[in-house]
Amino acid sequence: MEDTTQTRVLGRSGIPVSALGFGCWAVGGEWFAADGRPLGWGPVDDDESVRAIRRAIDLGVTLFDTADVYGTGHSEEVLGRAVAGRRDEVLIASKWGNVFDPATRTSSGTFDVTPEHARRALTDTLRRLGTDRLDLYQFHVNQGPLDAAAELREVCEEFVAEGLIRAYGWSTDDPERARLFAAGPHCATVQVSCNVLADAPEMLTLCAELNLGAVIRGPLAMGALTGKYGPGGTATLGAGDIRARPPEWLTFFENGRVTAAWQARFDAVRSILTSGGRTPAQGALAWLWARSPHTVPIPGIRTVAQAEENAGALAFGPLTEAQMREIEALLAS
Repeated sequence: MEDTTQTRVLGRSGIPVSALGFGCWAVGGEWFAADGRPLGWGPVDDDESVRAIRRAIDLGVTLFDTADVYGTGHSEEVLGRAVAGRRDEVLIASKWGNVFDPATRTSSGTFDVTPEHARRALTDTLRRLGTDRLDLYQFHVNQGPLDAAAELREVCEEFVAEGLIRAYGWSTDDPERARLFAAGPHCATVQVSCNVLADAPEMLTLCAELNLGAVIRGPLAMGALTGKYGPGGTATLGAGDIRARPPEWLTFFENGRVTAAWQARFDAVRSILTSGGRTPAQGALAWLWARSPHTVPIPGIRTVAQAEENAGALAFGPLTEAQMREIEALLAS
């Protein structure tokens, strides 16, 4: 697999991609669970989101990852607006499987794993994005049933044959599920949660074995690795931010701040991450690039400043082997 500072290959698809992607969850704006809990990252300025996406393109970012449920469709609409006229410069990845209502901007918390829903969802996604094809389509149900997933894998092969998508993958943290999807010839990726604080060795080993691209969600630990939300951090979280009332799976935050345990792990390695003039976020991305040649992190971005900071990490490249060993020792102690 090609592994340069600026570019990588998206698994066995052979599709070249920037080593850094752009996560579009945040640009979806506010949306909520059925019980009123926030699922977005608070209010956003759509014009600023568009500027951020276009700035990222100018800085060499080519992969933009969204999902139909983000903002109950709004994220896809904003991304489509931003890349209008520049579609051939970018790779668009989206995801399906969640049931939601755009009229009320709510997610039901349920899933639809039928082939019929997959086709409807893809049709709606292409419409919102204003494009005739996706570069990567990903099943968005982390623990989806294996029997249904096997059928959906074949549906994705149909989408490839019809020219609607170029490749597909599963957003899951389970190796068995990733392996099942990987049996399809056009499965190219697995989207997995991984960062310097919470590694995913089994999944990255699987990606190496099967030559899958590891699209990394949560590369900055939902913002914990930016240094902005710990003791002395200046950023605050509004009521509409998922981190202000985090669900059980979001363990990095409590009461709107990084938990003491995760903060201690970050503090232990912060000096290494910021070596050479990197910001903490840039160091966290550098760790992921050094961790495996298959990783393509997709940090959440919603402002031009964030796009510039994250893209700036490309110039530094990955951490050294010595730095990686030092971090491993510090986090193991």
